[in-house]
Amino acid sequence: MFSYRHAFHAGSHADILKHLTLVHLVDYLQEKPVALTIVDTHAGAGIYSLKDGFAAVSKEAENGIFRLLQYKAAGNALPPSIQKYLDCIEVENSSSAIEIYPGSPFILARLLRPQDRLKLFELHPTEIDILRNNINELDCSKQIDIYCADSFSRLKGLLPPPSRRGLVLIDPSYEDKQDYRYIETTLDEAMKRFPTGCYAIWYPILSRRESTTLPDHLKKICSINKRSWLHTELRVENAPGERRLQASGMFVINPPWTLEKNLAQALPIITKALEMDKGAQFLLNSFEA
Repeated sequence: MFSYRHAFHAGSHADILKHLTLVHLVDYLQEKPVALTIVDTHAGAGIYSLKDGFAAVSKEAENGIFRLLQYKAAGNALPPSIQKYLDCIEVENSSSAIEIYPGSPFILARLLRPQDRLKLFELHPTEIDILRNNINELDCSKQIDIYCADSFSRLKGLLPPPSRRGLVLIDPSYEDKQDYRYIETTLDEAMKRFPTGCYAIWYPILSRRESTTLPDHLKKICSINKRSWLHTELRVENAPGERRLQASGMFVINPPWTLEKNLAQALPIITKALEMDKGAQFLLNSFEA
């Protein structure tokens, strides 16, 4: 589905939830010196301008990263987890004004240690070229592999990583309803090859049946494989008549024990900072196998 572009949603509330979670996962997994392999299954262009292009058209950052920064500028205290996420955004901007938003590939690339590897998948014919050019600008570019390939079919070939320490981010566009099924079959295969890996699945919360049932399907996969999980959702508004994305979720398989405490501190503040109406709320629960 080549009509979808990551840039439309750069800096949105969904990005904040995804990237806040990712930063903590990497931080925890890097506590040990052993090499970490990170896979991003749907990389996009890697980094985006908020001043022009698709992001300027959608203006989703206005109710996302800009609203969070306004909350901070008003003197509200932020826990270290949110500040560490904001540090990842601010490092890409030369001034206090945020004009550039890094996607998952750039956030992950900036967090790499010399021994770590990052593997990026992207199929969009335009995005893949932009991604390669953007990544080539980084000092750590030799630690990053880019694949113009279907990550759902290729992921199992990368597992387990040599060090057996890995993080996989799965975040397709979901424009194709088959993506929900592909996630389940891909995880079934991945869990057989690398059951101890950390898997982070982002998804939009939509009215379609596939979206509402995905968390339960993921919990079933965890139950079959006797794996722990953490499930979180963030809703910034409840406006049934609006077509814009109002909520999203993250489902983490084999989450670090610190993640729930981290999100429990961050999500009430994120929800308050981003709320657009009284329907704003978050969900956070987990299960330890």
